[in-house]
Order: sequence, then structure tokens, then C-alpha cells
Amino acid sequence: MAISANFFNKRETEAGTARHVVPLPAQGAGYGAATTTTTQPPVTSPAVAAASATTGAPAPVVGSKLIVGPNIKLKGVEITDCDTLVVEGLVEATMDSRVMEIAEQGAFKGSAEIDIAEIHGQFDGNLTVRQKLVIYATGKVTGKICYGKLVIEEGGQLTGDIQFGTARSPRVGSADKPALAVAGR
Repeated sequence: MAISANFFNKRETEAGTARHVVPLPAQGAGYGAATTTTTQPPVTSPAVAAASATTGAPAPVVGSKLIVGPNIKLKGVEITDCDTLVVEGLVEATMDSRVMEIAEQGAFKGSAEIDIAEIHGQFDGNLTVRQKLVIYATGKVTGKICYGKLVIEEGGQLTGDIQFGTARSPRVGSADKPALAVAGR
């Protein structure tokens, strides 16, 4: 019986690709007699790929990913250190992330600072998209929105205080903020 280096279908990661070992039955032998290895490229969303193509930057490496599934409600949290948030249920939170994907049945309420946002469902609150905001035909975005690039599919909705550019205003009392001089008399 041949034993592969990837015993019991353990996953390996090599240079950004996942390798899966799948045992195949050999003729006249049981499972495990022969193995085959398949290599799959990392998965990225269409908006991530498109933004990478337009900005000339390499596609981001898929890192930490939080998926809030259908019928799940996540309320009153601050989401940090999350590279990709996928919302299929309801999220009420504040977050700073790289990619946000809101599914058609998903909804996000709160405040978010994102590099790339794909909205198929609903977003309500303060949204800052540093690179690209994509609103699909079923998407609805309301609130205070700042964006770098904007794509709205026919039927998509965008309502509220909308601004181009994502420059943040300095914090009050910041050491980096120049003093305000008022001319008198």
C-alpha cells in the first residue's frame, strides 16, 4: 500500500495555493492505494480583482475572513483584524477592514472604513470606502458615504450625504494639526 506525504487528506499551503490530496480507489484495491493532488488558486471576489486591475496593485492575499451567515444577527460589536467581512445576515457594528461583501439578503448598520465594498444588500450608516464602492442592482446604501471610486449598477440605490474622496479630517487636539491663528483688529 502506498502512503502519501499528505496522510488523511491534510491541507498544505504553498505559495498562496491550497493543495488537497484526494484518495482514489485503484483497480482491485481499496481507498488510499493511489492519490491525486489538485491545486486551486486563492479565491478573490470580482470587485477585488477589478480594483487590483485598475489600481495596478497586486490582488490582495486572502487573509482572515468573517462570514455572518443567513439568519444570523451580530449586534453591538467592533470588528477588527478582519481582512474580509461577508454579510449574509444582519450586522450592527463598527469596523475597519479591507473588503466588505454584503449579500442580497444581508444588511449592515453602523460605521465602516473599507478598502473595497461590494453591496448586493443594504448598508445604513457611515461608510468610508478608500478604493472602490460597488453597488449592485439589488443594493441600497444610505447614510454618510465617502468613496474613492464608485460603480452603481442599474437599479442600485445611493442616498444620503455623499462625498468623493476619503481624506480624513484631523482629530481635534491632534499634535499634527496646525494652530489656528485669528487676526485681530
